[in-house]
Amino acid sequence: MARQFIFKDTETGRELVLPVTPGSYDVEHGRKAAGITMQESGDVNLPGPAVLLDTELTCLLPAQGYPFNQPGAGTNPWVYLEQLEKWSDAGTVLRFVVSGAPVNAAVLLDPIRYREQDGTGDLYCTIPLRGYRALAVETTESRQTGNGARTVEAEPERAETYTVAAGDTLSAICRRFYGDASLYGRLAAANGIANPNLIHPGQVLRLPAREELPAAAPSRSQQVAAATGTSYDSAQKKWKIQLSKEEAMGF
Repeated sequence: MARQFIFKDTETGRELVLPVTPGSYDVEHGRKAAGITMQESGDVNLPGPAVLLDTELTCLLPAQGYPFNQPGAGTNPWVYLEQLEKWSDAGTVLRFVVSGAPVNAAVLLDPIRYREQDGTGDLYCTIPLRGYRALAVETTESRQTGNGARTVEAEPERAETYTVAAGDTLSAICRRFYGDASLYGRLAAANGIANPNLIHPGQVLRLPAREELPAAAPSRSQQVAAATGTSYDSAQKKWKIQLSKEEAMGF
């Protein structure tokens, strides 16, 4: 008995057996070597990924009851063609099976080509098969290299006070206890620290609740900018910049 060429939609259970066994088929299997160039060794080949099925079937969809038709095959070629086109249009993943052979692969159908050529009503059909591989998420964690999966950032710690240790900064302390390093100016204001960049080991900081932190004190540059006055001397055609007496004495 001639081999059967079967397409099956595993989601719906719909199955199509080609009415006439194609005259031939070809299948490629294995891994395709990947060539790379090494600085010291020159060109080398390494095992690449497994190849996917990439072939075409040329078959007859008969309009007549030929003796070489598969048993029970229909003689309306458009019924077969319509189903193949529907699967191709929908991008349906099919199982392609050849009876009596170790061929059972997941495939997609590229656009179907067909023609009439002898006035019999038979269709000569070309079915391009493209192997299907489901995409999978790959992890980058490797114990050999020491790389680890990115950890979820921990919740901020809770405390009422904190004793400054060597190497601490207010921004790091705010990140640790409030989850937001940008609050360092407000924490400085809560502790009466004029310069947020100057803290020392052993200093005890109060850690109010986030909503109780006062507004950050203006920086020195902001204070100077606010105390700076400008005026235009039309006689000399010059701008004059004047600090307030208090700010001028501070420099």
